[in-house]
Amino acid sequence: MERETLIRGVLLEDAALTLEELACACAVEPDWIVQRVRTGILLGGSEAAPETWRFTSVDLVRARRLLQVERDFDANEEVAALVVDLTEEIRRLRRMLGSVPARD
Repeated sequence: MERETLIRGVLLEDAALTLEELACACAVEPDWIVQRVRTGILLGGSEAAPETWRFTSVDLVRARRLLQVERDFDANEEVAALVVDLTEEIRRLRRMLGSVPARD
């Protein structure tokens, strides 16, 4: 007899992370996030005060990718942003061509 397992979860697209939660999820200081929002590298924040910013799962994935490139290659934030932008564009183009299943 098969046993069914129920899995409960929260769609991150419907949830919003605060600045503190995003920083914690990336294991960085909130200032790291603030700096990248202010320079336009991360887009989750707005013109309002950082305490009111909300970030989606897309912002979380991008922040983690930025951090990984910065750490792995000792890259500054502008170079990391360029690498992440190009990587995201390559993924998007491959999905359009149907050669890679969507994983994002």
